[in-house]
Amino acid sequence: MNCPFCNNLLVILELNQVEIDYCTSCHGIWLDNGELELLLQDSKEKTALLNSFSENKNSDEKIIKCPICRKKMEKVTCGTDNKITLDKCRRDHGIWFNEGELEQVVEMGGLDKQDKIIGLLKEMFAHKLNN
Repeated sequence: MNCPFCNNLLVILELNQVEIDYCTSCHGIWLDNGELELLLQDSKEKTALLNSFSENKNSDEKIIKCPICRKKMEKVTCGTDNKITLDKCRRDHGIWFNEGELEQVVEMGGLDKQDKIIGLLKEMFAHKLNN
């Protein structure tokens, strides 16, 4: 599968027993439908965060296509303050996270009480942090 942002080949990595698709060029992450829910611990915060996703028709970010169906994805914001804009497949194939956005979503929602996911992300991408 190719990166929806820069068209490079995505590599499969395992994060918290969930396979994620990662772009070694732009450092974006593709999560298939349902994988975000698997990454996050069950809690009322998780439910609130997932329910906060809403379409953002005013985004001026580059429109990208779903790496599965190749249709234009919609821009969605998440969180109560709607600060993070993500790309979500209209056919529910998954969500694209630009570099650092998955970390921001997890931190923003207070969904990683033991910093397990954040720690794994930092460990996985330590090579980038050292550059």
